[in-house]
Amino acid sequence: MPIRIVLAEDNLLVREGVRRLLEAQDGLELAAVCGDFEALLEAVEREHPDVVITDIRMPPTGTDEGIRAAEQIRASHPEVGVVVLSQYVEPEYALSLLAKGAAGRAYLLKERVSDIEQLVNAVREVARGGSVIDSKVVEALVQARTRKTDSPLRELTPRETEVLAAMAEGKNNAAIAARLFLTERAVEKHINSIFSKLGLQEEKDTHRRVRAALLYLADAR
Repeated sequence: MPIRIVLAEDNLLVREGVRRLLEAQDGLELAAVCGDFEALLEAVEREHPDVVITDIRMPPTGTDEGIRAAEQIRASHPEVGVVVLSQYVEPEYALSLLAKGAAGRAYLLKERVSDIEQLVNAVREVARGGSVIDSKVVEALVQARTRKTDSPLRELTPRETEVLAAMAEGKNNAAIAARLFLTERAVEKHINSIFSKLGLQEEKDTHRRVRAALLYLADAR
């Protein structure tokens, strides 16, 4: 069964570009395309998609429609995954997206859209209840926390910092191991050390690990 998608983007050029990219992918079905907040909610009610891909800023206000749509969709259709696209590195929006749970939520920068594999991976991840956060957003949060002289992040080794960033992006242990050229056992040891140093209770569910990492990184920003 293909993953059914509703795409919401008010910029015509971006919308048509993403449409063509998605339509060329096996295993994905574009059910509807729209350009504003109300049209998105109507399309979700009408099409019952598996995943929504939405711009963060759309008419009528051009502020946070994508985040508000994700909240309403969680309330009315909790099984629907949402990928929010943003033009800027805005950690506050990413945290708002995850405030009531990270399951089935992704936050990517629009510049990633040109890398169709990354976008498709995010769609598939949220469709199965996982989470994905753009690495640049994670980096911004890490940098903000590391600047604080009393931050426990300063106790992390460079490798542990890399593992934490990958974990906050939603990657599982196997994916982290592949990225950093480590064994999965080594990744597990790094994660145990990270949670110990940061005083975080280890969570086995991937989306809970993402939320724990991000909320910690955002604390006292």
